[in-house]
Amino acid sequence: MRFDKIVDLHCHILPGIDDGSKNLETSLKLAEAAVADGVTHILATPHHLDNDYVNHKDDVIKVCDDFQTELDNRDIPLTVFPGQEVHINGDLVERYDDLLGIDEQKRYMLLEFPHGDVPGYAEQLIFDLKRKGTIPVIVHPERNKKIQDNLDILYDFISNGALAQVTATSYVGGFGEHVAQISHDMVEHNLVQVVASDAHSLPGRKFVLSEALYQIAEDFGGEKATEFENNAEKLINGDYVAARNYSPIKKKKRFLFF
Repeated sequence: MRFDKIVDLHCHILPGIDDGSKNLETSLKLAEAAVADGVTHILATPHHLDNDYVNHKDDVIKVCDDFQTELDNRDIPLTVFPGQEVHINGDLVERYDDLLGIDEQKRYMLLEFPHGDVPGYAEQLIFDLKRKGTIPVIVHPERNKKIQDNLDILYDFISNGALAQVTATSYVGGFGEHVAQISHDMVEHNLVQVVASDAHSLPGRKFVLSEALYQIAEDFGGEKATEFENNAEKLINGDYVAARNYSPIKKKKRFLFF
């Protein structure tokens, strides 16, 4: 089994616009690392509407086009598309026209929660976005403290029609054993439908997408890994993807031995 035509749906590769790459040189090194990892297409997803960054749709498109020109000039075989990692807030529907989807039709969109919380209005917002024709893809739920403490929160979002993306680094243990175990459980219970890099920089937040896919294949079989690989391509093309056979994660009971 080989993973050498990978689509990465979550990556902070664009230079100088968020907490990812700080300059063109770093972005080019990230691009070369992505290609070495088997990535052929990247959705560039700078942070948007969080506490630190606002990256308007037209600005992201311009930076992405300029970066693609740099890649082409250097014969780096990578195609980059403009996107956003959209931070949840109460007026996203009002800002809808300034949001970039995963696909051109905005059938899917990356949605980020605060790392330590899930806002009380999240369920209503997901409903409102779906009414607009956009299915939210919740990014890195395995790293959200509130979801870690109550995994039924993610199950409820998936039951209500959202999708979710696990981070490759989480799955292979880069954020510690606890996050790796939660990531494994989410894949096992079909609560995440795609894996992405969330790469920011080198050598820290790097590309381990192929490693994660191979590990998923080892843990759950090649069919599951291939499904994740194919789902990334389907999402960026705006094709149909839905959560299937998902189930709640039951907390493991602790036993006392005397």
